[in-house]
Amino acid sequence: MGVLPEQKLAVVRNLVEAAPDRVVGDLRAALAGAGGDSGLVDVRLLVETEARDRQLRNAVFLPIAPLCIGDGRTERLTFPARALALVWKGLRDQATHEVARAAALYEEYQAEESSPEPFDVLARRAARGVREGNHPRFAAAAELVEQTRPDGARYFAECLEMTPKVRTAVGRLPDWIQRVTDEDAAIARIAYKDAVAIAEDAGPRFFEMLAAHLRHPWMVLRLISAVMDKPPESYLSGSELADFGQRVLDSIDAELGVVEAFDAQGGAAAVKAAGGAVEAVTAQIAEIEGNVELSRDGVWGAHVARQKKTLARVVEARLRETDKAVRTALPTAQVRVGRVTKDTPRLDAPPSDAAVQKARTLLAFAQEIRGAANYGGFAAARAKTMEAVEEFLDTYVEEALDYLRVGDAADPDAARALVRAAADLIAVVRDRQAAELVRRRLSGL
Repeated sequence: MGVLPEQKLAVVRNLVEAAPDRVVGDLRAALAGAGGDSGLVDVRLLVETEARDRQLRNAVFLPIAPLCIGDGRTERLTFPARALALVWKGLRDQATHEVARAAALYEEYQAEESSPEPFDVLARRAARGVREGNHPRFAAAAELVEQTRPDGARYFAECLEMTPKVRTAVGRLPDWIQRVTDEDAAIARIAYKDAVAIAEDAGPRFFEMLAAHLRHPWMVLRLISAVMDKPPESYLSGSELADFGQRVLDSIDAELGVVEAFDAQGGAAAVKAAGGAVEAVTAQIAEIEGNVELSRDGVWGAHVARQKKTLARVVEARLRETDKAVRTALPTAQVRVGRVTKDTPRLDAPPSDAAVQKARTLLAFAQEIRGAANYGGFAAARAKTMEAVEEFLDTYVEEALDYLRVGDAADPDAARALVRAAADLIAVVRDRQAAELVRRRLSGL
């Protein structure tokens, strides 16, 4: 490739600067071993420089950085990623000394020991710059976020100003999400009070900044609960923070839709999606019940009650379908034994691949949801179904093997295929070892 001309290197630089953080990280990893070719070395150094600069920028703006994604046009509070990049470039132009101090701190920063003041100085200066438009890049950032949402520039500046107040809270999030002590609650209340001192309506933005750092943003409800001492539904649903509770309810409704749409012929992907949805529903119901004092007569309380009933109804219907699907995949016929009739394996035709697939998928779903069964209210139904299925499979295998052993199977090849299908289902219900035992017994005949 040779040395890149400065003009081409400038083009590459512009492309890298415009790329999302994830793309820059991928480029950095891909070029890590580049050597020999001077052109590739130039590109690698360019990407390395950009990656390090973004790491510093994201450390300075840690509390707000996760809110700056894409074009910023989402239902929740977000800002264009380019707005943060513009602010950072404005600081590099206008506050060279302060940026150098922040860079020196970043190299040896210890979360529990180092003072983040050099970072906070830049955050406050950025907030002032966006408000005043005292640099072309600050003015461009303000105009960009204003185009994204009403009052976007004001919200962006306030979040930048709140960054020093929120930084400590972000550092404590891993512990707070596990368990909020009285001391933690007091610290959270102070941080919240400091945030709303910046603007009377800044409370929601304080929690938006925290939620953006959580794997499950709905978990921010436990922080709201800590700050407000588990508020009653009547208060929270009428406050400026009502949207956080409503989002959880809307998310539960969406996940219930996934459960209801579960395709029994969809295989492992369908099982994973529906099982994950059941887990998400129970987790979010537990979250809102545990952090908001719901009322049976309240809008939220009644909504949650309906959601719980819907989940139990849909899952129990699938469990009933599971038992039927197993018996369809492994057909039986009634025979008279003395004065009574009993079901016995029908071994005159091979199993239907579609029927076996459906039974396997439904059984996998029943296994996938076992962790959510107690809280979801369908533990008894699940236990009853799995017990009945196991008993049926055991009996079916034993009788089918007996028919093969004595030579009474109407179609020996079909009988063997049916036993193998039963083993596949046993692998889902129990484990592979139990299934392999059935297969070994079959091969011995």
